[in-house]
Amino acid sequence: MTTHKERMGMIGLGIMGGAMAEALLKAGYSVTGFDVVSAAKQRLKAAGGKALANSTRVLEASDVVLVSVATSAALAQVAEQLCQAPKRPAGQRALVVETSTLPLEDKQAFAAAMKRAGLDVMDCPISGTAVRMKDRAWTMFASGSKAAYKRVEPVLRVFTDNVPYVGAYGNGSKMKFAANHLVAIYNVACAESVNLARKMGLDPKDVLALFGNSPVIGTGVMRLRVPFMIDRRYTPATMKVEVWQKDMQVIGDMAKSVDCPTPLFSACAPIYSAAMAQGLAQSDTASVSEVLARMAGIQD
Repeated sequence: MTTHKERMGMIGLGIMGGAMAEALLKAGYSVTGFDVVSAAKQRLKAAGGKALANSTRVLEASDVVLVSVATSAALAQVAEQLCQAPKRPAGQRALVVETSTLPLEDKQAFAAAMKRAGLDVMDCPISGTAVRMKDRAWTMFASGSKAAYKRVEPVLRVFTDNVPYVGAYGNGSKMKFAANHLVAIYNVACAESVNLARKMGLDPKDVLALFGNSPVIGTGVMRLRVPFMIDRRYTPATMKVEVWQKDMQVIGDMAKSVDCPTPLFSACAPIYSAAMAQGLAQSDTASVSEVLARMAGIQD
């Protein structure tokens, strides 16, 4: 493990990337960053970091670079810019840590580009929302070489104590797909339970109080999302429906590519699509409860 604080770079300063940058600054790391959105760069400056002109400049100023972007096109653009940075002497290799939830083939293409550029690379997607980082409730599935894992582990532990090493590059994404597959189902199941309770004349608050911390049926998804469903207020969102649609597509495509039937996951997909159609794109994914409420004839 490193005994000094390496210079950190953050590419992508949105909800997740911005939260990581601020946590690193609070932990005493120097942080440079880049985002295509000016407001995101201003937030980094206000937190004590330094915003740079592009991803190339971030790599030049950093020992370890974290990447958090929303689309495969954005990741490809980051790869192109990182490959433009001058190569470093042997023994001074920079490490690039990709944390986004994107199709595995696009993450593999990113890794290949990084290796051609003489950069070490890891795939470390995050299970959890920015809000949950404050509770140290993230899991970061670290995959890549063991040497790179040992180097970056102290950095990742700034965000969470749950930093399992899951093997070769790409296994991190596979673990994230498996995790989000369950989250998609649990979220809709919780919405069903809330609406069933209402239809039976029960108070969903009592359901959460009795079940939320149960070692048998309680889940983190229940504890996070059911309060939204009880209040029937879905902003500010911990995960927007429109963003979740991207994750659903990625997981569904992966399941098809390995010929794995996912009937429960597939049954959930139309509920999220209905939330989009009903104007809930910017709302928390807990808003699927409203889709089911309308189906059940429960009034606003």
